[in-house]
Amino acid sequence: LGDVYKRQISRISAANIRCSSMAERGRDMTVYEREYRVDSRETDPWYNCRPSGVLGFLQEAATAAACALHASRDEMLDKYNAFWMLARVWYRLDEPLKWGERLRIRTWHRGGRGASSYRDFDLFVNDAPVGEAVSLWVLANAQTHKLVRMAGIEEFQGTDGGALCKTRLLNKVRMPPDMTCAGTRSFRYSDLDVNGHVNNVRYADIVCDALHLERMGAERFVSSLQVGYQAECRVGETVDLTTGSDGGAQYVHGADGAGKTRFDAMLTLSDLAGKAP
Repeated sequence: LGDVYKRQISRISAANIRCSSMAERGRDMTVYEREYRVDSRETDPWYNCRPSGVLGFLQEAATAAACALHASRDEMLDKYNAFWMLARVWYRLDEPLKWGERLRIRTWHRGGRGASSYRDFDLFVNDAPVGEAVSLWVLANAQTHKLVRMAGIEEFQGTDGGALCKTRLLNKVRMPPDMTCAGTRSFRYSDLDVNGHVNNVRYADIVCDALHLERMGAERFVSSLQVGYQAECRVGETVDLTTGSDGGAQYVHGADGAGKTRFDAMLTLSDLAGKAP
């Protein structure tokens, strides 16, 4: 695990992550910044960054911030015999991120409460705010998968974002009453991450495919997305997909053959002339 962590730190240093500590009422709060370029791998037919690309940037920023805080995956396993699991993630954009743009992400955590911790993000292009995001994380014991209380994690004591912390809470997405079958999705090698299950980012592609966003057109963009990760998916498994809409939002639900929910999502489309709700 040590070699893995050292390689991760080297990549972070090469990416020029900026870490700043600011005093607030006699305590320190730690904020992390990192810049990304939207390239062709994240771009859709209308030169917009796909939702999976946005989640990918948020995932990398969160990983980098955790490493800088000495709370990386490997360090948490070594010290607490626990690993991070993303429970929910949400983002909102005022306008689409475009191919070639440089996205600056500023992120901090809200401290630990109970068995979970929120991480907040502000997004900037050319130093102008273009959106925000919130993610909810839990720690699970590596053997039992029981949740670990955050009060015992010293790295999260006194290092939160202070006055920057957002107040948004990520509640469970509730599906509308009328949902329509949207086919099935089987998981393969290309869906997997280092934990051996489907990467959090891949769910955004599954959601967009289920909603047939190829029909969206150039005049609209995905202005908000929330994904809830209810149970991990592994290679060879298949989920049944259903979709629906309510109040201007689009919904996607994924369940296994036994009816157990694996993920749920809510997505909003906005006109380019308007603003995200």
